[in-house]
Parts: sequence; structure tokens; C-alpha cells
Amino acid sequence: MTGDERTADVEPALRSYGVSVESIDPGEPLELTYMTAFPGREIHRGEIGRALNALIDRAEADEWDPVRVEGTVVRSPGDVLGTWHAEADWFEALIGYEISETEFSSRVLETVSHEPGAGDGRDAGSETDAEADP
Repeated sequence: MTGDERTADVEPALRSYGVSVESIDPGEPLELTYMTAFPGREIHRGEIGRALNALIDRAEADEWDPVRVEGTVVRSPGDVLGTWHAEADWFEALIGYEISETEFSSRVLETVSHEPGAGDGRDAGSETDAEADP
């Protein structure tokens, strides 16, 4: 399986996990933009978790070679809520049982950055809802 074939099914895999993909560039880094179902003031951690779980599952099945993932979360096209990223070596360490799912999630959540002035006054409960627990 070539590198192109290994990344061709990333978008359908993400969609199957409920991630509303707006755009994806499966190169290095993999650049993912998705529309949130929770357009509050902060990125919903559960959505990050779903995106990561799709990628982790593909990597564990040897259907995706981990690369840095740069996630951009939008409320609507062009309305960026924030960003996050995950390093390729974090995926590899998780899959190799060198770090726990909690450690992986913590590393990713530390990268979350919100756009200045983001938020429309509604809070999706991202502080207390599901964690990004791949």
C-alpha cells in the first residue's frame, strides 16, 4: 500500500466518527479543518477525541502512518473557533504503549488555542463534557 493509498481513506474514517470534515490535506502535516457541532466559546474536547480516535484506529490497523496533525475547528466556513495539534511521535508512543491514552490526550489538549474574540456567548460545556480520551 503506497502512502497515497494509506491517506486516501482518512476523510471517510473521520466522517464515520462523526467529524464534519470541511477540508483535509493528507500531506505532512495532515491539515484537518472541521465544523464543530458545538459552536460555543471553546473547542469541544469530545470532538477532538473523535478525530484522534479515527486516526489512532487507522494507525493501529496499519492503514495510516502517523504524521503531525494540525486541526482547525470552525463554526462555519471561515469562522475559526481555534486550533490544536498532535505530533506524529505522540501517536507512535501511544500505539507502542509507551504513553497512556490520558497522557496522549493531555498533550493534545495543551496545544488547544482559541481565536481571539472567539465565542458567541453560548458555552457548549467543553470544560465539563467528554474529554478527548482516545
